[in-house]
Amino acid sequence: MPTIKSTYLGNLRTHSEHIQSGTEILTDAPCDNNGKGEKFSPTDLVASALGSCMVTIMGIVAERDGVSLEGLSWEVTKIMQSSPRKIQEIVIDFHWDKPVQDPSMTQKLKNAARTCPVALSLDPAIKQTINFNF
Repeated sequence: MPTIKSTYLGNLRTHSEHIQSGTEILTDAPCDNNGKGEKFSPTDLVASALGSCMVTIMGIVAERDGVSLEGLSWEVTKIMQSSPRKIQEIVIDFHWDKPVQDPSMTQKLKNAARTCPVALSLDPAIKQTINFNF
C-alpha cells in the first residue's frame, strides 16, 4: 500500500498527501531554479527530514531513559552544489537551553542522532555537519 499520493499542479508545484493521516505538503521549485520559492522545495524537505529524524530518534532514547528534551531546537542550512545541481551539504545546529547534565546520556543522544534512518539513507557524498550546542 502506498504511503504518499502526489500530483503535479503545474508551475513547478507539487501536492503530496500522507495517506494515513491526510496531512498535505505543497512544494515549489526554488527561486534560483525557475520557481516561485513560495513553499518548501523538495531538497528543503530532505534537509528538514534529516533534522526531524535526528530529533525523533533522540526523543525515543530520551523517553526510554526518562529524560526530557524540552527546550531542544535546531536550525537547518542546506547548501546546494551547482553542477550537477544537488545537495552538497546539510548543516544542523542543535541548541538546548536545559541540557541533561549526564555526559553519558549526552553521548547517547548524539549517537542516536547520527544514526537516524535519514542520516543513514543519504548518499555519503552529502556532507552532514552536525553541531550539538549543548
